[in-house]
Amino acid sequence: MPLSEASSQLTELAGDVVAGAKKVLTKGGEPFVAVIDARKLGYYRALEAEHRQRVVLSDIAKGLEDVLSGRVRSGVELQESFGRSNPED
Repeated sequence: MPLSEASSQLTELAGDVVAGAKKVLTKGGEPFVAVIDARKLGYYRALEAEHRQRVVLSDIAKGLEDVLSGRVRSGVELQESFGRSNPED
């Protein structure tokens, strides 16, 4: 539905979306925004939060694997590998 039409039909559009319809508004003939039910928005936000938690937990697990396997160097060792003996240089 073109964005220009949506503004004049907002009440009907909202009713359709709450009833389960999926609406994508277009601008210049291209998809511009989607109108979704507020409950679905809450669900999508919860999914995003869960995904972020899984990514963080995965990164933590990888970091722990690196530490346990000895693939981690101290800050001093890292500085020395770049030819600096004093970490404050």
